[in-house]
Amino acid sequence: MLDGILTGLGTAVMPFNLMMVVVGCFAGTFIGMLPGLGPISAVALMIPITYGLDPSSGIILMAGVYYGAVFGGSTSSILINAPGCASTVVTAFDGYPLAQQNKAGKALALAAYSSFCGGTIGAIILLFAAPALASVSLSFQSADYFALMLLGLTAVAAFSGKGQVLKALIMTVFGLMIATVGTDVMSGTTRYTFGAVDLIDGVSFLLLAMATFALAEVVMTVLRGQHKEAEPEMNMAALGSMKLSRDEVKEVAPTMARSSVFGFLVGVLPGAGATIASFLAYGLERNLASAKEKLKFGKGALRGLAAPESANNAASTGSFVPLLTLGIPGSGTTAIMLGALIAYGIQPGPRLFVDNPDVFWSVIISMYFGNLVLLILNLPLIPYISRLLVIPRPILIPLILFFSITGVYLVSFNSFDIQMMVVITVIAIFLKLLEFPMAPMLLGFILGGIMEKNLSRSLTLSDGSFSFLWDRPLTLGITVIAVLLLVLPMLRSLISARRTAGPEVAVSEGEG
Repeated sequence: MLDGILTGLGTAVMPFNLMMVVVGCFAGTFIGMLPGLGPISAVALMIPITYGLDPSSGIILMAGVYYGAVFGGSTSSILINAPGCASTVVTAFDGYPLAQQNKAGKALALAAYSSFCGGTIGAIILLFAAPALASVSLSFQSADYFALMLLGLTAVAAFSGKGQVLKALIMTVFGLMIATVGTDVMSGTTRYTFGAVDLIDGVSFLLLAMATFALAEVVMTVLRGQHKEAEPEMNMAALGSMKLSRDEVKEVAPTMARSSVFGFLVGVLPGAGATIASFLAYGLERNLASAKEKLKFGKGALRGLAAPESANNAASTGSFVPLLTLGIPGSGTTAIMLGALIAYGIQPGPRLFVDNPDVFWSVIISMYFGNLVLLILNLPLIPYISRLLVIPRPILIPLILFFSITGVYLVSFNSFDIQMMVVITVIAIFLKLLEFPMAPMLLGFILGGIMEKNLSRSLTLSDGSFSFLWDRPLTLGITVIAVLLLVLPMLRSLISARRTAGPEVAVSEGEG
């Protein structure tokens, strides 16, 4: 292993490969900032460029573009509430409110530090534990994945305001319903397509995210009449401030560490990816917060921004574990990279770090350099990036519309997706006016497809019995944790209600 690490280090620090890291990070960050053009689009654009490079340099370039795009995607989420990619949707929940409070510089800096922390911790774990983690990911069966998705759904309370749990549950069910549109992966039959060929592949998550956040936000701004308001004078020095106080660092440091490790472990699971990791990390962090801290989530909580940003970058690193050690893509982006490796004549799998140690270890080591480059590259640019906020709304609104619609169209090149975006935006506006939260719908949609597929497989293997939930210790353990997370908030509210009721009873008795 030590020989392999030294070989990888020698390959990664070659001047040309270091240049590929810088180019990849810069290109990925720029593409990631454009709403809709996520890491999949960014890596796909790099494939023609990598044909003339040797395998190590080509994969290092694509890896740099990958985590650069995830890193850059947070910028548009924070500044204009238009997620750059699916994995930065959660970043908008607390990042955008911070920008509205004239704390865009702090939000962008915190996102940069969190991303660096997540990527660095992920790279270190990957360096020492990749072979062992491969066997762990292989031990996960369909029942375990289903239990894990149940655990994810318990985070629905994290996306609901006070007294809105029922609305959040309704929206989660709505998201699960949307996830059933398309072709059933188990039987191959189409469902709820109403004869439309364009719905055979289902509804795109990017389309749903852009419609419910970017487009709906733009239309709501117009409906409120805010697009006609004179732009307020903004203090650019304060807006671009990147300083975090000592208390703020103490507050977010444990969150970064927890979310980085958690995000990496989720990223290791084939098919999970950075999007699910960011949602689950946000839910976990809110569940761990005190009752007073929970009220801040969704309104500009620093922990609410640090958690998804740490998790999605760590998960991006973690997704290389199944790719490099098993030959199984851990996300859509690593699926494209798998194709690139095969095109180079390299077969990812258990023998990769024996047959091609230079490729295996140089990619892992370059990840640390990449995260360092991203931090150095982005921090000085934050005061200039923040100036997006002072663009007059009559100019900014058409720009958001253009990038949102173009981003979705470039994924499928299908005008039907644009029509569907308009329909979903209208529904989202109606639901927003009724104060229904959008995030639980996205959570239900993301987890719905994976839940259904693994539930079908588990029921088939157990002859239609739900005993698979307690047959294996791992499945039982995850299910018990999910039930506890679901019950604990209810118990907390009951206990607090009794505590408040106690003094009232004592006062009334004293008066009597």
